[in-house]
Amino acid sequence: MLQTEFTFTLPMGYVDEEGNLHREGVMRLATALDEIAPLKDPRVRSNQAYLLLILLSRVITKLGTLEFITPKVIENLFAGDLGYLQDLYCRINKNGHDRVRTNCPHCEKQFDVELSSMGG
Repeated sequence: MLQTEFTFTLPMGYVDEEGNLHREGVMRLATALDEIAPLKDPRVRSNQAYLLLILLSRVITKLGTLEFITPKVIENLFAGDLGYLQDLYCRINKNGHDRVRTNCPHCEKQFDVELSSMGG
């Protein structure tokens, strides 16, 4: 069965207006519409970098106890968390999973490591 949702833990976490920290979340696979719709947004037309913020707000379905994940929430993430989410987005939408192949530094045997739950 195809996995369409991936849990993650932000390295630093989003701090909401009340000072609550939100680190645990869920990101789903992107659809074609997720990637096309933001191109019509005036914020993206005036600043192409804003595309990532809108795209992440569409595919992140849960972040802590937040009711809605909006572009404003993504705007207020720490830069390290934004980079982590961008990398996660690329891995799961390119590969269909969040694993990377690595080698044991001692025995040099190859194995897969799931990254999303490691918090960066």
